[in-house]
Amino acid sequence: MYVPDRDQDLRWIQRAIDLAALCPPAAGAYSVGAVIVGEDGAELATGYSRATGPHEHAEEVALSQLPQDDPRLAGATIYSTLEPCSQRHSPRTPCAQRILTAGIPRVVIAWREPSLFVDDCVGYEQMVEAGVTVNELPELAAAAKEANSHLPGMG
Repeated sequence: MYVPDRDQDLRWIQRAIDLAALCPPAAGAYSVGAVIVGEDGAELATGYSRATGPHEHAEEVALSQLPQDDPRLAGATIYSTLEPCSQRHSPRTPCAQRILTAGIPRVVIAWREPSLFVDDCVGYEQMVEAGVTVNELPELAAAAKEANSHLPGMG
């Protein structure tokens, strides 16, 4: 499996941060950006929170742009500005589960989800337990949080 180097990871997370800035702010939701990158280093899909609906998460939007059985997902990396959710208030599938179902083997995030909307997000742990490689780039956490300045304690 092709594994991007640190510079590539930083570049793709920055792309996700740029996407997060496009999110319409919502009082009860994070603004998140996501990019799915193929094994060959090509961008496969992008998404950001609430791109086409009020309850959509960034990873959900990005994954919806590809067929569920797309063979490129087996070697892909998904970059997300925030830890993929492990639970949702809407009846939609949590993003960590969507990533596992898609078979994406590698996830890179900028920051872990704080206990603002859910008490204990365990998306990171769920993915690691399932054998997914999850890397966190804390040096970009502050940049990822900027799109969330509309939320309490984030500004």
